[in-house]
Formats: sequence, C-alpha cells, structure tokens
Amino acid sequence: MPLITALDVIDVRFPTSRTLDGSDAMNPEPDYSAAYVVLRTDGTGPDGSGLAGFSLLFTTGRGNDVACAAVRSLAPYVVGRSVEELVADVGALARELTWDGQLRWLGPEKGVMHMAIGAVVNAGWDLRCRVDAMPLWRVLAAMSPAEIVAQIDFTYIDDALTPVEATGMLEVAFAGRDARIGALVDAGLPAYTTSAGWLGYDDAKVERLTKQAVADGFTMMKLKVGADLVSDMRRFRVARAAAGDDVRIAVDANQRWGIAEAIHWMSQLAEFDPYWIEEPTSPDDILGHRTIHDSVAPIRVATGEHVQNRVIFKQLLQARAIDVVQIDACRVGGINENLAILLLAAKFGVPVCPHAGGVGLCEMVQHLAMFDFVAVSGSMEGRWIEYVDHLHEHFVEPVIVIEGRYRAPQRPGIGAQMLESSIAEFRFPDGPAWTTSPS
Repeated sequence: MPLITALDVIDVRFPTSRTLDGSDAMNPEPDYSAAYVVLRTDGTGPDGSGLAGFSLLFTTGRGNDVACAAVRSLAPYVVGRSVEELVADVGALARELTWDGQLRWLGPEKGVMHMAIGAVVNAGWDLRCRVDAMPLWRVLAAMSPAEIVAQIDFTYIDDALTPVEATGMLEVAFAGRDARIGALVDAGLPAYTTSAGWLGYDDAKVERLTKQAVADGFTMMKLKVGADLVSDMRRFRVARAAAGDDVRIAVDANQRWGIAEAIHWMSQLAEFDPYWIEEPTSPDDILGHRTIHDSVAPIRVATGEHVQNRVIFKQLLQARAIDVVQIDACRVGGINENLAILLLAAKFGVPVCPHAGGVGLCEMVQHLAMFDFVAVSGSMEGRWIEYVDHLHEHFVEPVIVIEGRYRAPQRPGIGAQMLESSIAEFRFPDGPAWTTSPS
C-alpha cells in the first residue's frame, strides 16, 4: 500500500514588480509568488509515473517564506499516511488539521496557518485526481450528493445551511449534470479580464489593452482603483471610451477604503457605470459591507478574495451585504471549505465569480467554478471567472481562454503543477531570475 513519504515546500517567486503586473492600491509593487507544495509518495499513478500531489499557496512576495514555513510545519501530520485512505476521504484530513488543538490556537480558521492547511488539503485532492485519472472538476462532478456533503464541515454554518438542505440542493441539480457537462465541454465558462486594469499601467496601456480585451471576446473587464480619485476617474474614462457602453467594467479597491470613503468614491465613479465594486473595505467588516451595499446600489458589491472562512461568507450572505461571492483557491481551508461556500452562495441565490488574480489561481479556481455550474448552481447567469494573462506558461496545464471563455481542463489534478524548469528558474532566493540582474 503506497504511503506519503514527504511534504516538500519550495519558495517560488516571479519578479512581476518590474513591470507592475498585478499592481493595485494595496499592493503597488507585488512579486507574484507561491509556497509550492509537493506531496510525495512511494507509489505510481495509472500511467506508471511516480505518484505525487501538487498544490500552492499564493502570496505577493514578502512573507512567502512565512507561508512556506507554515506549510512545512504540517509535514508530521501527513507523512506516513496511507495514500488509499487519504484519497478516499480528503475531508477527514481537512477536519483533523482544522480542529487540531495546537494548530487551532494559531487561528482558529484564519490567517497563514489556515491557508497552509488549505494548501495541504488541496495537495490531497490533487493526489486523488491523479489516482482517479481525472481533473478536479470531473472528480467532484462524479461524486454523489451524499459524498459531497460528507466532505463539508457544517460547524458554525448550520444555522444557514444544514447537511439535509445541502443534500437536497445537490439532488435537485443532479439530474441535469450530464447535459451541463456537455455544455461546459462545448462552450466553456465566461471569463472577465483584469489584465488591462492594473493600477500601475499608464493611460495609453489601459486604452490599448482594453481594446485588445474587447477584440479577444471579453464582455467584462476590471479596473483597479483606490489610490487617487482623480486618476481613477481619468483611467475609467479612458477604459469606458475604449470598451464602449456594452462591455461591463467592474472596479476593485482591494480593501483600501473606510465606509464613508468607499461610498463617496463610488458616487464619483458612478457616471462611468461600474458593474461592481470589489473589496471596498475590510473583508471582516460585514456591517460595513451592508452599509456600502445599500448606499451605492444599483452598483453591486463583490468580495471574497480575502474572506478568511465559511463563517464570514455565511454572515455576509445572511446580512445581504454582497451581490457577488468571490471564492479563492488559496484563501480558506482548501477545496472542502470552498464546497461549503459554493453551497451557501447557492442557498442565498448569489452568483459566484471566482478571484483568480495571481500565479496559479486561474488554473486552480476554474475547477471550482465548473463544478458549481455542473452540480450546484447549474447557471452561468451573472457569473464570470477572473482571468489575468501572465505566468500561465509556468504550469503543466495552463488555462485555455478562447473568445472570452475558459475551456474545461482535461489533465488529472487541480491545476497547480508547475514545470520543473520554471521552479528552477524562479526559486527564491537562489534561482537565476533572482541572482542575475535584469538587462
């Protein structure tokens, strides 16, 4: 019986600060980075190659060493485990790590340790996908409603969603799964692009990239805002002129504002018809989001990229404080907790538009959005997956976006496996990308 033999963690960083890709009001010069996780085994996969599970924890540079250390600290919890037992019930691993008394003291269920747990849990799912020889979205879509519900920890959320309710919702959606799988494979899911709207780009670049996005088939794009109101209004005017009136343009403040500031700022941007305001304030401020929501309507309020657990999502939904749920593949405690959030969103009738503005996030979160369409919400209405156009070349199965739509991945896994050549080049601090001065 194969066993887990090692939990390897590698600090990988990309110098995106040199071109200001990824820049926003809270991260003016980010270096997109990953605590890259490899769950090694002494077994072989169905194709005869060495069996391993891959995952990552996304950061923006400084602090990636802390993320790596947090993941490494979990090695004693997984090394020596049976691969067969782990992949049969990844939820058992998720609950064990989340509810470990000493680990829980570091949260509970928030911060870098919770994200580290999520990275290990996600590596377990990647391992299961390789054993089953299917991509994650198909693995999840093949599970029965009872199997999916068994993977979810309903503690703290059963006042809003019970296991019985969740099972019923999944059973209702079950009948149409095959047809929706066919529609997904044929047409993909809608995407929106942030690639034209990074805060550090000048007006000419915003104009050029906006026109290119429209030509590429995107019906929605996003601008970063929040550093300077006059600049935001000028950039929005440029983007709106380049995109035309039929393209939705969302804005993202990346938590930069207080409540009154968010309301004032959005009142000034309202003339350009923003589709939503994303992360207008602290992701922990549920009542603040409700105040903003009520004050800026009909502009939608979106958040979730930095929401730390299912409990905050539950309360945001209960308070009717947000119009769009934005899950993230690396923020909460892994795929299991994201399943809970997808079901909560469906219960409250709020569309899920995943965050994917970071290295590997497009590759990973597309699986959850596809599972949501196939087996939970059953809808594409008001739903887009974020897309950014850089760093995909470093992954074994990079995302495919054609005419503004994500195409369903086919290879086994959760999408996180990186090329060995990229790991060697961008390993921090001794990779050539960091030891050789840029020309």
